[in-house]
Amino acid sequence: MIKRMLSPALVSGILLVASMAGAQTGQNSPEIKAADIRQYITRLASDEWQGRKPGTPGGNASATYIRDYFGAQKLELLFNDGFQPFSLITEATAGDKNKISINGTPCAEIPVPYSFSASTTVNAPVLFAGYGFDLSNDTLKWNDFDGLNVKGNWVLLFRGDPDPDNSESAYVSSSDERTKVLAAKDRGAAGVLFVSGESFDKEDKPARVFYDKSNADAGLPVLWISRKTAGALFAESGTTLSETEKALIAGRQPVKVDLKTVVEATSDVRLKKAETMNVVAMLRGSNPALSDEYVVIGAHYDHLGMGGYGSGSRIPDTIAVHNGADDNASGVAAMMELAAYFASQKVAPARSIIFVAFGAEESGIIGSAWFVQHPPVEIKKIKSMVNFDMVGRLNSETKSLSIGGTGTSVEGEAILNEILAGSSLKASFSPEGYGPSDHASFYGRNIPVFYFNTGVHTDYHTPFDDADKINYEGEQLVVELSARLIDRLTQPATSLAFKEAGAAKRGSMRGLKVTFGIMPDFTSTEGKGLGVSGVTPGGPAEKAGLKKGDRIMAIEGKDVTDIYDYMNRLKKLEKGSRVSVDILRAGKTEVFIIQL
Repeated sequence: MIKRMLSPALVSGILLVASMAGAQTGQNSPEIKAADIRQYITRLASDEWQGRKPGTPGGNASATYIRDYFGAQKLELLFNDGFQPFSLITEATAGDKNKISINGTPCAEIPVPYSFSASTTVNAPVLFAGYGFDLSNDTLKWNDFDGLNVKGNWVLLFRGDPDPDNSESAYVSSSDERTKVLAAKDRGAAGVLFVSGESFDKEDKPARVFYDKSNADAGLPVLWISRKTAGALFAESGTTLSETEKALIAGRQPVKVDLKTVVEATSDVRLKKAETMNVVAMLRGSNPALSDEYVVIGAHYDHLGMGGYGSGSRIPDTIAVHNGADDNASGVAAMMELAAYFASQKVAPARSIIFVAFGAEESGIIGSAWFVQHPPVEIKKIKSMVNFDMVGRLNSETKSLSIGGTGTSVEGEAILNEILAGSSLKASFSPEGYGPSDHASFYGRNIPVFYFNTGVHTDYHTPFDDADKINYEGEQLVVELSARLIDRLTQPATSLAFKEAGAAKRGSMRGLKVTFGIMPDFTSTEGKGLGVSGVTPGGPAEKAGLKKGDRIMAIEGKDVTDIYDYMNRLKKLEKGSRVSVDILRAGKTEVFIIQL
């Protein structure tokens, strides 16, 4: 389905339209109105802005619209005339140097690199290692690498597992390509070739290249090849690719094949960077003693663009405008209405308010992470943060509102209970400070947070999240409630005491028998390793001495390059074991022993 495609002429005029729209917003009344909210959402979620993907004309236009709106409210524009620019990787594509030859004969077919492949050339023999399993537990033992010396060689692996139709299969946790590559890398493989068996994909479609949110490559080339090319590797083995796959599925144990072939292949992956920005403005506080203390009001303005594979769309095969009316034009509209509301008061709040429209939230809360790393004020002076993400679908019957981060301050729940008294909204509290939105970046800096959300729906991350489905009167109720909260947070009498909340409930991640008790930093751009943005009080990591800001570089002497490696390392660990962890702290490597 193709939805609302735009003409080139219309796209070229986006920035001009945005600027004009911003200039027309004017000064709103101090009253919070559903009509205002409708105006903002309708504009932000318009087809013209093509889903507000970071680095696109539509994304830039929406940022300009918000910045001009802040200016119209006479707010102080921070950074570069209201824009805080930053760059991010938005796309991984196959370059033009990918190639493969077998025993010195070039193949006409072009191999497809995985997005996490290193861009390099390897010339080496090929060893076959089945599905690339290294499984050893109470119910299943299967090691495809047993007896193979893969060091310095290519490793050919089947994608998937021998039980593809069983979602509860014991092989599931080891069937993804990253897990298999890590197993081969740990044994010194020079590169990995993947082929799709007939049970995995009858059509033998090429692997898709897409950016998987990791900035670190695997450290070796990883390529998909067709069954035709893989079949040529079996030419002198005495068997065929098809026969080998059938034997693996029937026997459910490793199958040895001597390939007798040498492959020279080049992997070429291109990571596309884009420039985007946060939009930041401030309302200066009226109390001289408190005006250098700040409450941040935030919402992300980016969305999924036109969708597509790897975009985050729940209909990835559909290229269409993902308008993101609820996610998160609704949150930005709430912030904009609050900006107008507080800016139009006769006396400004005692504390200053910083309004931020975050970019690249959908890419991994990158904009908010950049903001707390490069704040416009001293980070310790930010006393609280209120985040709006998907607040436009309030159920008219239940009027259920979710407020997260309620346990991140000693006083938070008591304040909320006071302002909810007499309200028609039925709020449920979640104490956790970490969560799937921008407030997590602030909680990671010991800042109390509040996260407003009216719930997920079937239109989430699809082309059907449109402005005509927003409950505007319901969002008005949410904004009115949040205005009362923000009014309290800016008053001299209110002082929030930060406390850890919720990290312990993250306990064991799905599919893992153990946990370190850390909150991984998903947003770090510092290169290899996994940043620690928080530790669970009383958890294994804290007891061992790990701290927020540490960077995990290795577990049991084996490299950790990113979150994927970290998760795969944890899969191999058992409860009760003691493991060594290499930590980079303040530029120096230290080794800690964690008791699980």
